[in-house]
Amino acid sequence: MKVVILAGGYGTRISEESEYKPKPMVEIGGMPILWHIMKIYSSYGFNDFIICAGYKQHIIKEWFADYFLHTSDVTFDYTTGNGEMIVHNKHVEPWKVTIVDTGLDTTTGGRIRNIKEYVGNESFMLTYGDGVADINISDVLSFHRSHNKIGTISMYNFSQNKGVVEVGKEGLIEAFREKSNTDDSLINIGFMVLESNVFEYIHGDEAFEFEPMRRLVFDKQLMGFVHTGYWQCMDTLREKQQIEKLWNEGKAPWKSWH
Repeated sequence: MKVVILAGGYGTRISEESEYKPKPMVEIGGMPILWHIMKIYSSYGFNDFIICAGYKQHIIKEWFADYFLHTSDVTFDYTTGNGEMIVHNKHVEPWKVTIVDTGLDTTTGGRIRNIKEYVGNESFMLTYGDGVADINISDVLSFHRSHNKIGTISMYNFSQNKGVVEVGKEGLIEAFREKSNTDDSLINIGFMVLESNVFEYIHGDEAFEFEPMRRLVFDKQLMGFVHTGYWQCMDTLREKQQIEKLWNEGKAPWKSWH
C-alpha cells in the first residue's frame, strides 16, 4: 500500500526555517521531519511513498537524490583519471519514493487530486509532512478494513495547558480549575487510510479538510480512529524545539524503529 505525504505548503508559521527549505525538510536530530514520518510507516512495512511537493520542491528531490550517498561510505578514486566512485557499507532503507510537483499554491485537496495517476485504483494512506506520533499504523489499517467505508482519519485530543474558567448565566464566574483532557474536541492529525474512490469527492483545487471531507461525512463514508498516545505537529519554532529535545534526549515516542 502506498503512503502519500502532503509536503507542499509554505510553512509560514515556522518561517525561521521554512524561508530556506520546505517545512517537511526542517531537521530533527540532523534528519528532516519528513524522514522521521517515513521511518514510522517503514517500521510497519510500508515502504512505497508518494511525496506531494510544492514550495521549494527541488530541495526535497535533491535530498533524496543524494540520500544514498549520504548514508553510505564512498571512495572517490581519481588516480586513473576516470573519477571512479566506489560505494561501501550501504545504509539505505528499502524505499521507493515518488516526488510529485503538485503546484506552488495548490490546496491539500488539489495536491491529492494531482497524484491520482500514481495511486491508481488502490487503497492508500495519507498524512501530513509535519507531524509525528507513536501511532500504531497496523491498528489504523485494521480499523479501516473493519468498517468498509471510504475513509478513516486519525483523531487526537490535543490538550492545552491553560486554566479553565467555568461561566454561568449572565457571565457569572462559577469556578477556576485546571484543564482536563475532556475539555477539548478531537482533531484530525492525519495518518489516514483512503479508498481510491475518494478522488470522486475532490472537486478541483479545494482544501481536502473542508468540502471533500464534508461530502464524505454527508454520505456517511468517513470514520475516525482515536489515537491516545503521543502526537505533535511542527507548526512553530517552539514546537520544533520541543520535538528535537525529545529526540536528542533519546525519549522520542514516535521512534518505532531500531
